[in-house]
Amino acid sequence: MGFDPFAELRRMQSEMNRVFSGYSATAARDFPPINIWLGENSVVVTAELPGVTRDDVNLSLQEDVLTLGGKRESKLQEQNVSWQRRERAYGTFSRAVQLPFRVDPDKVQARFDTGILEIELQRLEADRPKKIEIRAA
Repeated sequence: MGFDPFAELRRMQSEMNRVFSGYSATAARDFPPINIWLGENSVVVTAELPGVTRDDVNLSLQEDVLTLGGKRESKLQEQNVSWQRRERAYGTFSRAVQLPFRVDPDKVQARFDTGILEIELQRLEADRPKKIEIRAA
């Protein structure tokens, strides 16, 4: 077996993964988790927001970027708590989603039920694909 210049890097990465296995930096950055469904003339974005009320959620749209923000409060009094493991983040959050096309801001519908936010956005009429007729020569 020859010399592997990346072996030490892999060992260091493995050690870092072991040390930080109880902490997920991406968890806070990727909150809330979202799904995006694409239709011919619309897009649906769903977000899981456990522990967040409808009044604590803010939505905004600028061109083809949907921004979802808000605040999730902890119900625990944390002054005298010694955490064994803490994976849920609390406080403010913001997530910007690049949409696959421009949408009509007047035709956005948002629903919130049992911690699931569903946003349906309609494609702008001017941006919808147009069928081009091909004539015989």
